[in-house]
Amino acid sequence: MTTEPTGEGTGQTAERDDGGAEHPPLRETPLRRRHEALGARMVPFAGWLMPVQYGGILQEHRAVRAAAGLFDLGHMGQVDVSGPDALPFLQAVTTNDVAALAPGGAQYSLLPNERGGVVDDIIVYRRPEGEGYMVVVNASNADKDVAWLRARRRDQSALDVAVEDASDRYGMVAIQGPKAEAIVNRLTETRLSDLGPFRWSDATVAGVPLKIARTGYTGEDGFEFYPASERVGELWDALLASGAEDGLVPVGLGARDTLRLEARMPLYGNELGDDIGPLEAGLGWAVRLDKGAFVGRDAVAAQREAGPPRRTVGFRLLERGGSARAGYDVRVDGRPVGRVTSGAFSPTLGENIGLALVEREVAGVGRPLEVVVRGRPLRAVQVKTPFYRRSAP
Repeated sequence: MTTEPTGEGTGQTAERDDGGAEHPPLRETPLRRRHEALGARMVPFAGWLMPVQYGGILQEHRAVRAAAGLFDLGHMGQVDVSGPDALPFLQAVTTNDVAALAPGGAQYSLLPNERGGVVDDIIVYRRPEGEGYMVVVNASNADKDVAWLRARRRDQSALDVAVEDASDRYGMVAIQGPKAEAIVNRLTETRLSDLGPFRWSDATVAGVPLKIARTGYTGEDGFEFYPASERVGELWDALLASGAEDGLVPVGLGARDTLRLEARMPLYGNELGDDIGPLEAGLGWAVRLDKGAFVGRDAVAAQREAGPPRRTVGFRLLERGGSARAGYDVRVDGRPVGRVTSGAFSPTLGENIGLALVEREVAGVGRPLEVVVRGRPLRAVQVKTPFYRRSAP
């Protein structure tokens, strides 16, 4: 597959396959030209043209673990939910307890379907001023999620709530790593030490007004920034300059994936899906059955009562022969018992690791598996996750 720019500043790239058939244009974040100037290799991802790597996946991964990395997340979606009935609406369409959020709080949650599967995994932010919420959704699901939320809004026409796709208004970048706080501190008067995990607030960073959140997807400390889309370039440049002496590097999708796997963060379409529920994915902690009715609650409750038929387990390969990849078969004593959902070489641990969705009866730390890599069954053992946990500060 090839990509062809349609022109400077258009925000789109025409995509075509080798047969010449044209696909819908790829979208671009405001940082595309900066990525190219930094030597990024750009690839299609979820309908967007995104950097997969700059200096190399191993280098970028290790920089985040040792110092800090800067990520363009402009392909993610943001949905504003406002109005007097915003809370009861979100309670009805998410699995976690939104009522537990204080002003300025953030919460990992799921959009469930009626069958007990998952439409998407999300972060719900309650605005610092206390009125209204922002829901951050995955790039691959943004259009689907907005349509789903609007359909649920129509189902509950008695509620006074507005659902607005605000993705075009916001830029989104993240800095992750043990030196992230020091790098950002040079650019803001906000006391970052007062901003706890899964909190967000108004701030000005490098002269750019924005929302700053202490969340992330790598297993490291760090921040996500939500400036106006037209100012995200200023912020990106200032962060790179501030972090240069600390070893800050830009990070692409490749290292983002290995980082999140080590931290056992789920990826929608791999560990989660319409046919993979939160209990099977190991995310029961993000489900609050006692909060009242929500979409798919009865299906999730029934699975909790009976026990999920499948479990997501971590494993490491005990033999050489390549890395496990999503979709590879998993066996026990030659019998198929599931499939790999994510797998890669772990730069931090120096071994091949992965996650697999397997029959409940074979799941358990220390128990054996066989992962079929390029047609060859390789011995593996189930291990405790996350594979990597950062040291306490």
